[in-house]
Amino acid sequence: MSLSDDEIKDLTAFANRLADAARAQTLPRFRAGGAVFNKAGPWYDPVTDADREAERVIADMIAKMYPAHGVIGEEFGERPGESAFRWIVDPVDGTRAFVCGSATWATLIALEYEQTPVIGVIDQPYTDERWIAVDGDVRFVRAGQSRACAVSGEEDLAKARISTTDPRIDGYMDEAAVAAFARLAAASRVARFSLDAYAYALLALGELDVVAETSLQLHDYAAVRPVVEAAGGVVTNWRGEPLGTDDNGEILAAASPALHSAALEVLAR
Repeated sequence: MSLSDDEIKDLTAFANRLADAARAQTLPRFRAGGAVFNKAGPWYDPVTDADREAERVIADMIAKMYPAHGVIGEEFGERPGESAFRWIVDPVDGTRAFVCGSATWATLIALEYEQTPVIGVIDQPYTDERWIAVDGDVRFVRAGQSRACAVSGEEDLAKARISTTDPRIDGYMDEAAVAAFARLAAASRVARFSLDAYAYALLALGELDVVAETSLQLHDYAAVRPVVEAAGGVVTNWRGEPLGTDDNGEILAAASPALHSAALEVLAR
């Protein structure tokens, strides 16, 4: 069974309303000196009221509008559904950036139908930027103006602009991954760090060429994958396999098949 144009239109409008509602929770709390809680004991994993309240509002809206739909959120876990639809939400991807006042965090909202991505939203409220991928098409919206966006198409790794959130061993990577990313960075033109999901948005806009990360969970990549792929990019793990098929939470997103292959080769060394 496939979705009708009217169903996709309604679901897209609803996804935008979810992002707007999340903005109403996150923006007033950004750079406002709110409390930060550590939810991981000895390992620092911050969470704020912005994370929790944005996810709470999103989940409540879904429950009222589509009570049969399932929901997975970073903060409150999974609410199984009774239909083929499942929403996957990360209310503030990049909480470390959020608590440091850096506008590189994002709200991520994804919708799957029969385990296939249908909608992916990357929303950066402070800069008023939104990327929304729907059924293989992606639009970039800023200040009410919408336009198509596409990856750069760069094929030469030596000219590539690459990114990862944290390339340190005590960050999100183990020793082998740190060494592999260091090789990739050395082979590229420039590397930038600490962008979280915003890096994938910039990749879809043609401003970055490669993003390589580990330790990601479903809520971290469910929304970014359809955005990058709809913009013409390639997304796999570090072995060229589908996301979620390894134990390390790997993702490699690139602006062209040739660039993706070159990055895979360097990571594999």
